[in-house]
Amino acid sequence: MKRQAYQPILITDASRSQNDQLTSRQRRYVLMMGIRVACIVAGAILVGVKAPLLWLWLPLCALGMVVIPWLAVLLANDRPPKEEHRLVNRFRPRRTDDSPPMSLTTEEHPHKIIDAEP
Repeated sequence: MKRQAYQPILITDASRSQNDQLTSRQRRYVLMMGIRVACIVAGAILVGVKAPLLWLWLPLCALGMVVIPWLAVLLANDRPPKEEHRLVNRFRPRRTDDSPPMSLTTEEHPHKIIDAEP
């Protein structure tokens, strides 16, 4: 009988939990909306003090006010790619055996008691 090689499952290959993904997306959204508010405040201050190069700064602030919310919503709704589409899996050779990675044969279970029929 041919023994299969023991291949442990690495915890680094585990995907992040749904709560962790949601929390990171919420933080990213709040951060981007904070940058948008900063663009609005900066634009108002620049107009109030009649800053030099106002023709350059106001379109940049307006661009930040328009583009950042759009990107924030897209990134907040984005999820990580599914396991079969991850780039890591493209470079890792696929296993050819059909057994689970930590499967052991009956002989390798010293603590498992097999009851014989009476």
